[in-house]
Amino acid sequence: MSDEVRGIVVAHSSLAAGLVSAARQISGMPEDALVALSNDCRGPESLAESLREILGDGPGIVFTDLPSGSCAFAARRITLDRADTAILSGVNLPVLLDFAFHRDLPLPELVERLLEKGKAGLTASCREAAAHADRALSG
Repeated sequence: MSDEVRGIVVAHSSLAAGLVSAARQISGMPEDALVALSNDCRGPESLAESLREILGDGPGIVFTDLPSGSCAFAARRITLDRADTAILSGVNLPVLLDFAFHRDLPLPELVERLLEKGKAGLTASCREAAAHADRALSG
């Protein structure tokens, strides 16, 4: 078994705090397992410094809201000198919940798993499907 992976959600405004709060509340994961970091009033250098500090020495995943912009640029910057770090962009709650329960997996395996969970967590329906949504409740 490998060291448990630490996670940081770095995002615009209060998005990171909301996602981390929800993931912790649902999963019960420890506070230091997943940390929120906002880009408010921070440039890429300041974000990168905070990311390095929070991640420490072990394996880590930086979850970003977007694949571009200050959050993603800072994440890419730290991976230049951190071999055991992955970046996952387009974070959503299903990804963070799966992270909470599978942090003990080796980093490459965990990242592949989280990508699949993130894709599967995105679904859609249209008005026609919504018209039948209450059938399950009436049974």
